[in-house]
Amino acid sequence: MVHLYNLHPFGSQQVVPCKLEPERFCGGGPDALFVAAGCKVEAFAVSGQELCQPRCAFSTLGRVLRLAYSEAGDYLVAIEEKNKATFLRAYVNWRSKRTENSRVCIRMVGHDVETPLCETFRDQMSIIEMPLSEAPLCLSCCPVKGDLLVGCTNKLVLFSLKYQIINEELSVLDFERSLVIHIRNITPVEISFCVGYVAVMSDLEVLILKLESNPKSGESANHHPHKTNSPVKPAEGVSNEALQLESDGFVICQKPMELLGEKSEQSGMSVTLESTGLDDEKIKYFHVQHLLYRRFAPDISSYVLSDDIKLHSLQLLPIYQTGSLTSERKNSYQEKELLSLFCFFSLPHVGYLYMVVKSVELMSVYQYPERSQQAVLTPQFLHVITSNYLQCFTVRCSAAAAREEDPDMDSTVKACPPVSMDVCALRIQLFIGLKAICHFKNHVILLTKADPEAIPERRESPKRLLSRKATSVKLKTPPVAEAGWNLYIVNTISPVQLYREMVDYSNTYKTAKTQSCIHLLSEAHLLVRAALMDPSQLEPAEKAELLEAFKESCGHLGDCYSRLDTQCSHLALPYYKMSGLSMAEVLARVDWAAEDGSQKCERGLIFYINHSLYENLDEELSEELAARVVQMFHVAEPKQLPHILCSPSMKNVNPLTAMRYLRKLDTSGLSSVLVTLSKAAVALTMGDLDLHQREMRSHSEMKLVCGFILEPRLLIQQKKGQSVPTELALHLKETQPGLLVASVLGLQKNHKIGIEEADSFFKVLCGKDEDTIPQLLVDFWEAQLVACLPDVLLQELFFKLTSQYIWRLSKRQPPDTIPLRTSEDLINACNHYGLIYPWVNVLISSDSLADKNYAEDLSKLQSLICGPSFDIASIVPFLEPLSEDTVAGLSVQVLCQTRLKEYEQCIDTLLERCPEAIIPYANHELKEENRTLWWKKLLPELCQRIKCGGEKYQLYLSSLKETLSVVAVELELRDFLNVLPEDGTAAFFLPYLLYCSRKKSLT
Repeated sequence: MVHLYNLHPFGSQQVVPCKLEPERFCGGGPDALFVAAGCKVEAFAVSGQELCQPRCAFSTLGRVLRLAYSEAGDYLVAIEEKNKATFLRAYVNWRSKRTENSRVCIRMVGHDVETPLCETFRDQMSIIEMPLSEAPLCLSCCPVKGDLLVGCTNKLVLFSLKYQIINEELSVLDFERSLVIHIRNITPVEISFCVGYVAVMSDLEVLILKLESNPKSGESANHHPHKTNSPVKPAEGVSNEALQLESDGFVICQKPMELLGEKSEQSGMSVTLESTGLDDEKIKYFHVQHLLYRRFAPDISSYVLSDDIKLHSLQLLPIYQTGSLTSERKNSYQEKELLSLFCFFSLPHVGYLYMVVKSVELMSVYQYPERSQQAVLTPQFLHVITSNYLQCFTVRCSAAAAREEDPDMDSTVKACPPVSMDVCALRIQLFIGLKAICHFKNHVILLTKADPEAIPERRESPKRLLSRKATSVKLKTPPVAEAGWNLYIVNTISPVQLYREMVDYSNTYKTAKTQSCIHLLSEAHLLVRAALMDPSQLEPAEKAELLEAFKESCGHLGDCYSRLDTQCSHLALPYYKMSGLSMAEVLARVDWAAEDGSQKCERGLIFYINHSLYENLDEELSEELAARVVQMFHVAEPKQLPHILCSPSMKNVNPLTAMRYLRKLDTSGLSSVLVTLSKAAVALTMGDLDLHQREMRSHSEMKLVCGFILEPRLLIQQKKGQSVPTELALHLKETQPGLLVASVLGLQKNHKIGIEEADSFFKVLCGKDEDTIPQLLVDFWEAQLVACLPDVLLQELFFKLTSQYIWRLSKRQPPDTIPLRTSEDLINACNHYGLIYPWVNVLISSDSLADKNYAEDLSKLQSLICGPSFDIASIVPFLEPLSEDTVAGLSVQVLCQTRLKEYEQCIDTLLERCPEAIIPYANHELKEENRTLWWKKLLPELCQRIKCGGEKYQLYLSSLKETLSVVAVELELRDFLNVLPEDGTAAFFLPYLLYCSRKKSLT
């Protein structure tokens, strides 16, 4: 379906002051227009809205049959006919042609330029002769590289553009015949070439190939043919008998066919590459990939076969990488990076547009109301001429290219009108006797002739139209020039101006036909997007104007989709985001009241507001707008109302209004605890503490935690990228800190908050700086250990807790709030907190720990060290603040050494500092493989210290007796005698010796 509009894409019109009736013409670059008539080519300068000015004229060898211009290299190439022979010639440095009689230089392609002649090339037009073994039929210039592809009867010849460097200041443009593409079973009528992509068209067939530069495995570049498809029969599905019937006067009509991708290799086309470049580095292409083959069937509904069935206007259109709509445009053609490529070709009454880069697919089909004669495709439009009309259709190239450039285009952040959207005809402009058309920059060139009789350029027999047997194309000489012709330059208006007209036009559809309004606004959006993707350099002012129009168009599309109640209404969100409008500006554009005075609650607007409020935008709505939002969600999405009220953007909502709507909610279909928490938060804002407490007491603590998990913003909100506690969180810190810690732990367990974010939240909540750790955060860390969260790094959490315990013990710093759990609670609830070794209690009992908090921190630290999961080696370097002169420091030091199996050092320390703990320590630690330390370490040490006497003599003596009792049990009599000191008193050791000697008999 084609939408018809009556817009005005065409602006001013100029007449090209040609002296003779144009036979061929082409344009390109920023300002070049070439017109060929007879044996002469006239060049004109076209700039802005000024009249077309003659630039120069030069003679050709013969009548021009085909003409093409390449902006890369700034050269003109022509197929010329003289004495029934055709020639291929390129005209370079044509801008230096001052007068028609100025001298020119003619040279053969590939011949080195002699040094004495180099200066003559600087200010002189050169003609490069390019001989071919077969007559050239058609040609095409690569718009990126400037390479030239020439079509002959059974082959295509590629001439690579290159520059001969004469000296540092002068280089001469030249070509190299680098590749021959042999294509059998098709005679090219038109070809198109773009950075390795080749499109070939005959009267009823189209073939698209890709020349690939990476050689396949086992292949190497050489000058022999590379076959990419084995030869097939002359015509697919046609036997020799059928061919004989055709030659006898029967017509064999092949069925239509469309083959995409790899299937196109089944078309029966034999394609062979032959490298002919002299320089191996210039051999760029090694094999061929088939992309598309399409064959059309002639219309045999009538007895007379006419030219109406022939294809025309083959064209490859590239769109280049832009980076982003706001990126700086690259200037040089060498820096262009192909983003997407499109192929267009047309029958007289229908045109086809394919996308052919990453995937080959048919994008659009254009139905013409009249028989077309020629068409040209641009990034913005398709211009088609019939005998009396110039038609302008929209295209979908920019929509496809946008998705190629950004695969995440269709998301909640970005959007683009779909490629499948119906095309539309913007204008059908009357021109009498249209014959030919071309396009460059913002100019459409039209040739008109009053004579209504159309003389076709090609005329073949009906058989030629139905088979591939013919091997040449006959070119008919045009009639003698007659009066009544004109060559026009129709300037298309600026994209912004046409965009404004489209927007004004769309206003007529706002109330009656919403879909038509969206369609036209989408066309306007794609028009601006295509202009921004245009490879031509945009002036800063023009680019800024286009970007402003782009944002405005996104706002208009957002307005349309926000009023829709269809499956596409979600598009309001990305378009509003792309528009740059704030939420308040969007809401200000809404027509809130319908004709009957009721509230309008369209799904698209609800979707946009809901997502925007969830995204924690740093924007606060006014009280009036917040009230409207609450009313809207109460009507349309009551389930979302508690979530909406928690958004930071709704900070200014009147609490009385919020409470009124919350009380109206039917909690049967909602989470009652979430509504309860929302009421409690609003009551706190109102200052009604009694109401707040009633609401909080209506559910158990576990249910309240579940409610906070459903809506974390009741506790934590994001403002300018920072986690900020709510008023409810601040209140819970004072009244129910356990609930607060449990709730944040639940958020972390359900991946609603990260580890670092939770730590920052508690610091901000308690008003502490980065270097100060509040007790509530320590409570949270301890709760994490108890909960055994799988995503928590245990050693990192151990380090946090032990560092805090050590800091408090070293500074004698009490916690700022009462800890939620005691060490006993943690030992009973968490496997990571181990039972404190019994000898530790003996060790610390020697010092009175009057400070309860100090004792709790010490117990928690000792319990962690005694736990099974703690990495002792990681904490030893951080024990330095704990002085060994204190019982706390001593106990922790000995505990760590014990866990590191440094038992001998521990024995020395305890004997020196706390002898009363040595026997409990030995009973607990010196077991199994460490049992020998009783007599090898402990017994000698005690004997030595007893000899020295001192105030601890009695402690050492009692410890020695305990040690001797253990050793007497463990050792045989001879071994026992060996470990006893030689200078000991026999009477002291006799009881132990007697026990050891009787031990065996007793056993």
